Amino acid sequence: MSAPTSEERRDELAGRLAAVRERLPPATGPLNRRIGGRRAAGRDPSDVALLTVTKFFPASDAVLLHELGCECFGESREQEASAKIAEFRESVDAPVEWHMIGRVQRNKARAVARWAHTVHSVDSLRLVQAFEKGVRAALDAGERTAPLRALLQVSLDGDRERGGVVAEDLPALAEAVAASEVLELGGLMGVPPLGWEPERAFEQLHDMHARFLQDHPAAAELSAGMSGDLEHAVRWGSTCVRVGTAVLGYRPLA
Repeated sequence: MSAPTSEERRDELAGRLAAVRERLPPATGPLNRRIGGRRAAGRDPSDVALLTVTKFFPASDAVLLHELGCECFGESREQEASAKIAEFRESVDAPVEWHMIGRVQRNKARAVARWAHTVHSVDSLRLVQAFEKGVRAALDAGERTAPLRALLQVSLDGDRERGGVVAEDLPALAEAVAASEVLELGGLMGVPPLGWEPERAFEQLHDMHARFLQDHPAAAELSAGMSGDLEHAVRWGSTCVRVGTAVLGYRPLA
């Protein structure tokens, strides 16, 4: 089977993107049943940002998605992202946001700081320190002009091995980011643990974020929900859904 033409791929992406956007308005309405004795409040669909996850897909897809109105893209591997962004910028001369959504090794923080608008996976004090050094270097080199926006990835089941800060360590991590001159505390990010029902996971994340906002009222971002569970996440307060497969299709082999 021959590869699709650019126009065919554009039409495919347009249809998939429209289908995802149609899923958001119903999800922002109030729940029609109670969960845990509470009912989620309705919101304006415009309150939920769609972050299109382009990892493993070519820069040409990001260019087509930009033509279709997407302005925020998510990547998970630094080396792939750097090359893709450089290629994208050869075709698009417009401001877009590139987000790092994957786990970051401390030795990659300097490179990520060159291109990332937001990092969704900050989960340790040592990573905060690495990003501070990286952002300062990028600012000094003229590679960026603003602080790096940081979302704290939380662990919902307390398993430190799978990534995410556990609840008891979250306050200290948040204070470290909030005190930084080159990082901006944006909010929280969460992923349902393996085997958990989405409703249980996102309700717990919602409650954690509500408590978090009492100390950090400006950190209103809640990054939660992907292709298969975005409705559940939005009903429990997600302000940013990270959607790859539903927009771009199944990923090619890395």
